[in-house]
Amino acid sequence: MFGNSEAVSSNQTDPHPGLENIVRRHQRNPWRAPLADHDRAAFVEAQRWRQARGAHRPVILDSGCGTARSSVCLALRYPEALVFGLDQSEHRLARGRRRFSPLPDNLLLLRTDCAGFWRLAGQAGWRPWAHYLLYPNPWPKSAHLKRRWHGHPVFPDLLTLGGTLRLRSNWELYLREMAQALALAGQASRLAVLEDGSEPLTDFEDKYRHSGHRLWELVAPLTPPPDQP
Repeated sequence: MFGNSEAVSSNQTDPHPGLENIVRRHQRNPWRAPLADHDRAAFVEAQRWRQARGAHRPVILDSGCGTARSSVCLALRYPEALVFGLDQSEHRLARGRRRFSPLPDNLLLLRTDCAGFWRLAGQAGWRPWAHYLLYPNPWPKSAHLKRRWHGHPVFPDLLTLGGTLRLRSNWELYLREMAQALALAGQASRLAVLEDGSEPLTDFEDKYRHSGHRLWELVAPLTPPPDQP
């Protein structure tokens, strides 16, 4: 694994000053954007697959799974669970299917937009046991705050799903922002350095460690809003 990755470059040195206003606005105004047909189709497939393998089994979401190394690791680590690897790129998922063939029987890879899938899962009453967001440094420019999950209008839907949320990154500020957004929503979280001896879940983690980057993990045991079961 090459170790030549540069550190994250951003024009932010602290959490975005507009974060609280954005989080509060999204809490007040549920997202009503139309759901895409391909997201609906992916969720129907997920529902059928889950029913066929036992809807009582714990669910793990691996959102933005890329080529699915993390999804495979989670499926092997938790054979009692059903793992859903979600990514918007069929090309990346196809690479993962080739690389890790045959996939574990308790893993389903789905081409879908995570935001759409989360909304459908929440509406259907899904309550995952765990939810992983492992893409390490999304949208580092300050102008792109609204594209980070905690600044996106889907953020309340992410919270509705509940479960233990885990994020990993080599950009501490991104996770500090997520922790702040969670606190604004009444959710506790813990941010800590990822120990060097911990098992890497993604190729990113391998690459950044070999490049000498410090890695961070945020863990939040999400409590669904009061009006949710």
